[in-house]
Amino acid sequence: MVLWRGALDATGREQHVEWTVDEEIFWARNAGPAASATPELREDGDRIVFRGRLSLTEDGAAVLDVGGALVLFDVAEPSPPDDADGSWIEVQVGRESVSVWPSEL
Repeated sequence: MVLWRGALDATGREQHVEWTVDEEIFWARNAGPAASATPELREDGDRIVFRGRLSLTEDGAAVLDVGGALVLFDVAEPSPPDDADGSWIEVQVGRESVSVWPSEL
């Protein structure tokens, strides 16, 4: 369960959404190599786990492709190593830091 940021009458039906994560990637603390090269989104206790393919941006951010859904993360030190770019990783963040917003395509 994560926080829904849309109108209450928009719940209970199919929506395009944008994920917002207010927690940074700290390599080897809350992020690291994935054991499997398949996208996944799951709960693990009070944490939300994203598994996807990592892309590092020139401005020091990270984009995680989770089955076609792109999730933007800020990166803190220690940052992912250069060879992590393009690899499958898992990121675990606190449930309270994840929000979902309705989006129109």
